[in-house]
This record gives sequence, structure tokens and C-alpha cells, in this order.
Amino acid sequence: MTDPRTTNLAKTLVNYSTEVKEKDLVAIIAQPPATPLIQEVFREVIRAGGYPYLLPYSLPGPVAGFEGLDQIFLEEANEDQLQHQDRFWKMVNEDFDVRIFIKSQFNTRSLSSIEPRLMRIRRQAYKDIFNTYFDRMTSGSLRRVSTLYPTQAYAQDAEMSLKDFEDYVYSTTFSDKEDPKAEWKKIHDQQQRLVDWLKGKKAVQVKGPNVDLTLSIEERVFINSDGKQNMPSGEIFTGPVEDSATGWVRFTHPAISSGREVEGVELHFEGGKVVKASAAKNEEFLITMLNTDEGSRYLGEFAIGTNYKIDRFIKNILFDEKIGGTIHMALGQGYPITGSLNKSAIHWDMICDMRDGGQIFVDNQLFYESGEFKI
Repeated sequence: MTDPRTTNLAKTLVNYSTEVKEKDLVAIIAQPPATPLIQEVFREVIRAGGYPYLLPYSLPGPVAGFEGLDQIFLEEANEDQLQHQDRFWKMVNEDFDVRIFIKSQFNTRSLSSIEPRLMRIRRQAYKDIFNTYFDRMTSGSLRRVSTLYPTQAYAQDAEMSLKDFEDYVYSTTFSDKEDPKAEWKKIHDQQQRLVDWLKGKKAVQVKGPNVDLTLSIEERVFINSDGKQNMPSGEIFTGPVEDSATGWVRFTHPAISSGREVEGVELHFEGGKVVKASAAKNEEFLITMLNTDEGSRYLGEFAIGTNYKIDRFIKNILFDEKIGGTIHMALGQGYPITGSLNKSAIHWDMICDMRDGGQIFVDNQLFYESGEFKI
């Protein structure tokens, strides 16, 4: 018997997050461990009148296939094959109306031994598809949501039992509530007050034990992330003016990408660009990703986590970047909907805890302190 929380999550993804309509082309991107959720999403898409397509892809990369094939591909492919764009993936991002991505790995470290140079080549090959994806999200012609189906691998990363991790996932997505949609509307209203206050503001200064950074948000827009594109959600974010970031930040949690944990990341910015970078662990990987392309040393996103139900670091950015009391910044591709002009083959989120005295000033007014909003 299907867990009723799984059914609730599927209904939220289809009827709230992406609002599937009659005749929509809907890509359901997932792998076998997520079969119970895949089935319920498939059912809800049919009920909504859409055309569901199940695509067994694994990300990042992107590399087609069931889990394990991405590792084989990156280990065996020649230069030409690394630069080849998967036509199915290209079609999804260019032609489909809806993209529902369900993370469901049974090994979160399968790519940890892959040479960083190969990952960089693969990401560069998909840069134009990546840009199309972001542009279509901005125009509204592609509605997308990413979520997670609890597996043993994710539970182990979170240092939780599978049962406890399932409870965590379903509680933070409100799938354990009778009406999850109503709960997400409450989140929307709480965050909209902040977004409205930020409208028209120009300058941000972030200060604390782990950060001293200024950036411009002039003519940029803050977005209310309320479960429409990520599930769970709970953040407000924008794209800083590209040449504005000045100062430094030390990220308090590991920055995780392609199964690698890069610990103790510290970045120094001048004129918006990372001019100095270091890490206590996997520094070589950090530098390789920073050198991906022209945009990878610039910030594409500045965000504040607002979801206080997400109360612990579980080594999964879908959840961790929303932790109430933290900020995060993404190197690389920005969201055009915010006004960001930065283009890159990477979008790498990194988290800094602010609950130990961190402050955010907006146009010289205290906006946020020690994890709490002050306006």
C-alpha cells in the first residue's frame, strides 16, 4: 500500500508546484528507487490531462541512464563523446511544458573519483541547454520542480535512520498535512512581506564572524520561493549586480557537488569576481569548477533561507540551502527572472550560517540579525 504522504507529495508536485494542465508535455525525471512516487506523479499527471513521459536520467552532468551509467560514461568517454549533447535531454529542456525531477540516488558518491576536468568538459558541453532552461523558466514556458524521494543513501548522508529521514522529508514538504497546498500558501504570504519590502532597494552589506561582503541589488528582483520550483522550499533570492561583490565569505558547511564535499571554502571578491579561493578539503576540485568558464567566478545568486522546519544540515542542497537562519550564494549561472545577467555552465550553492551574530543591512538599515528578520 502506498504511503499516503507519498500520494500527498505527488499531488503537490503536479497540482501546486507545476500546475499541470490538459495536453501539457510532462517529463518525469527519476530512477527506480523512486518508483512509488513516480507512480503517483504519473497518476496525477494523467488525471490533470497531461502527457507524462518517464525519463531515467541522473544528474549532474547531465548524463543519460540509470544510476551507475554516468560513472561509466565519464570514465570511458573520449573528448568527442564528452561534448556530445543528449538529444532527449535537449528536447525536454527546449520543448516540454513541465519538468518534474525526483532525486532518488542509491549512491550519492558514485562520481567522487571522477577527474574534475572531465566534469568541467561535460558541463561546458551543456551550457547552451542550461541557458535555455533558465530562460524558459523566466518566460514561464517551462514549469519545473525538483524534489527528493527518501533512499537509504540520503538517510546515511543525513546520519539518520531511513524511517526518521522519511519523516523529515514528508514533514518539510508538508506531505504529512491534510492540505499541503494551504501550508505552502502560508509560506508564500510570510515571504512576500519580505520581498515587497526589498523592492527598489539598492545595496546589501553582509557582516558576521564568517563574512564581510557588500553587493548591489539595484534594479534586481527578489523572488519568493514558495514550493513552485523546489519541494521543499522556503527562501528569498536575487541575482546580485555582476561586478558588485566586494569582500570575503567563509562558508560554514561543506559545498557538495558531484559527490565531493569541499570543506572550509573561503572566497574573496573584487569587482564581483572571485580573485582568491581556498578550501580545507578538495581545493583542487573547487579551483577547477571556478575555472569552468567566464561566469563561474561571479555570483549568480544571493539568498536567505527561511524554512525553520529545515533545521539541520543533511548534505543535500535541495534542503540545506533553505535552513532558517542561513544565507547561501551560488557561483555561476544566475536566474534571469531576478535580473541576473551572469551566464555559466555551473550553478553551485554554498551555505553560510548567520545564527551566531551575522547581520544583513539593506540600504544601511538592519534587515536581518542572527537568523531573524528585523523589519
